[in-house]
Amino acid sequence: MSRLWIMGCGDIGRRVARLYQNQGVEATGWVRSAASLSVGVKQGLAMRLGDMDQGCFFPRNAFEEAEIFWLLPPPPSGGIDSRLRRFLLAVQGAPKRIVLISTTGVYGDCAGRWIDESEPLKPQVERAKRRADAELALQAWGNQYNGDWVILRVPGIYAAERLPLERLQRGEPVLLEAEAPWTNRIHADDLAQICVRAMQVAPKHSIYNACDGEPLSMTAYFNQVAQATGLAPPPQLSLAEASSVVSAGMLSYLQESRRIKNHKLLNELGLQLLYPNLAAGLKAVMRNN
Repeated sequence: MSRLWIMGCGDIGRRVARLYQNQGVEATGWVRSAASLSVGVKQGLAMRLGDMDQGCFFPRNAFEEAEIFWLLPPPPSGGIDSRLRRFLLAVQGAPKRIVLISTTGVYGDCAGRWIDESEPLKPQVERAKRRADAELALQAWGNQYNGDWVILRVPGIYAAERLPLERLQRGEPVLLEAEAPWTNRIHADDLAQICVRAMQVAPKHSIYNACDGEPLSMTAYFNQVAQATGLAPPPQLSLAEASSVVSAGMLSYLQESRRIKNHKLLNELGLQLLYPNLAAGLKAVMRNN
């Protein structure tokens, strides 16, 4: 059986590992902090500690014929994903398959249009540009070594532990519904099963939008979370008003709008999502709390 590595084994990585554990398959998680290492060990995972920014990696033969989930985010600044590029340079043609977590942010602003995987990439903010560079690096690796890769473009991730409850409790404003951008999301458990399915059955060199296919406006998202959790709905501001009070990072999210199809994901991977929309996900959250 191929060796299985989860590079960047945080919350999503541990969910992926748990699915393999349920099948009796052991995964090795790679993390950058002792705290993350401890959490993985408590779950019963084989864990390794390393820092890609310092050029720390195992010998190439550690990844010989390995199946690798690359969940490690790019560095927080710059225009390239130097972590992934450094890793690919080290492992060369050793891995059997690499599944990369990217972002739907690589599409940039689509003015609310419905898009699929054929949409040209036009990342507008630095974090999305680094993700686009990671995709290019992985594709170049595949061309050089005949390497097998799959790319998952992921939108906002939510789960019981990943809801904007503190923001709602603080009463931070959102945009007027009429001005709010379209946003897309996926439940963390669904993303984990997508990762596993992509590793197991996706055709070589496939790209998928890993979303639930039922976008909402950003304002509708916050309102639904507030209603489900019994919190007050957030106040609403116009975009002109919000531009003077929200952070630059949040403003960049408000300036991108797209509705993303997931037909290819569901059809090619034969998937049935646990939570096909936010309402289903929030219902499960409240049932389990």
